[in-house]
Amino acid sequence: MVHVALTIAGSDPSGGAGLQADLKTFHAFGVYGASVVTLITVQNTVSVTKVDVLPESLVEAQLDSVLVDLDVRAAKTGALGSAEIASMVAYRFAENRIPLVVDPVMVSKHGAALVDARTSDAIRTKLLPACFLVTPNAPEAAVLAGREVRTIADAIDAAKAIADLGAQNVLVKGGHLEDERARDVLFASGDVHLLDAVRLVTTAGHGTGCTLSAAITAGLADGAGLLDAVTTAKAWLGRALGSAPSIGHGISPVNHLERVR
Repeated sequence: MVHVALTIAGSDPSGGAGLQADLKTFHAFGVYGASVVTLITVQNTVSVTKVDVLPESLVEAQLDSVLVDLDVRAAKTGALGSAEIASMVAYRFAENRIPLVVDPVMVSKHGAALVDARTSDAIRTKLLPACFLVTPNAPEAAVLAGREVRTIADAIDAAKAIADLGAQNVLVKGGHLEDERARDVLFASGDVHLLDAVRLVTTAGHGTGCTLSAAITAGLADGAGLLDAVTTAKAWLGRALGSAPSIGHGISPVNHLERVR
């Protein structure tokens, strides 16, 4: 049986991030990918020049069409674009048992803002209590937790604070931390897990947040437990970064063709 994973995210026409990266990742993990488009970006590996958010009613209609027909085993969000979309998604997943992975996309890899203050607040107050796992990087964790996040100790404190906002589980990614290693903090069921890896020096990295959260979602859709899904996703992403092709003139995407096992 092929299991179904759903991404609710923005479109990246260059294919390295957003729903395109999510669908590639789902395919690499052997799950069937469905998608709901929230916003359209004009971007490539060099820059983001425009973001157009779709009407909330159109996003909801897409979501309805998928959920009424497909047996979705796990879902994830990427860039949502508006407080109305974030609130709608929160409401829909609070009423079903589909595990939702929230990648709280707030700023693009190029530094472009993807949400306003109202959307950020909707993510904190409405989407987090409806999610199974939230996967912020350090800057996003700082926004969500309302505190500085620079060290592993900061990341642990932030993860606990974000859990207090209602998220069942929290993964604070360590790429931006002041740490010689690439260590992520997973706060799950009251326990802290430090997930260690070698810090890679690479010019690649476009879409890493999207890709990691999609890989975790794929694992959950395929029946893996949370810790197994996260550790498998992290290990695969490390290999995908290490074998990243040189595509574009800016920040290259990861290698979505990297084998999972």
